Amino acid sequence: MSSLPKRIIKETQKLIQDPCDGIKAVPDENNARYFLVSIDGPKDSAYEGGIFDLELFLPEEYPMTAPKVRFTTKLYHPNIDRLGRICLDILKDKWSPALQIRTVLLSIQALLSAPNPEDPLDGEVASHWKQNEAEALAKGFGHSIVTTNRRFEVRS
Repeated sequence: MSSLPKRIIKETQKLIQDPCDGIKAVPDENNARYFLVSIDGPKDSAYEGGIFDLELFLPEEYPMTAPKVRFTTKLYHPNIDRLGRICLDILKDKWSPALQIRTVLLSIQALLSAPNPEDPLDGEVASHWKQNEAEALAKGFGHSIVTTNRRFEVRS
């Protein structure tokens, strides 16, 4: 980690030493700019009970450019497409160097709590969400009960 910018080292240490509730982020042992992340489905959401894997990559230009993040667990959500890409303003035009990895992960967790079909990445899912929210929520819940191949281990 010594060849990394101090900011990335500090953010990584804080993520490991003081993790966010329901979020685990572990840097890859061969590339400390690449993180394996798991987010627990938020309580009282369609995704409660699920565990969702993501990958997060910090480009060379970080923090001047946003991290690259995508879900590797498939889920039914209007703001996440079939490739796991995420429609979230802070990952695009609302990114600021003042934001941190922790902020990004908490924002993604919040997106699971409050899908926004008015600003969709998956139009078909958004249309379903608008037409019959209860049915879409049930489908989202069904997709959250997924067995994933855990590619990493978080040690306490």
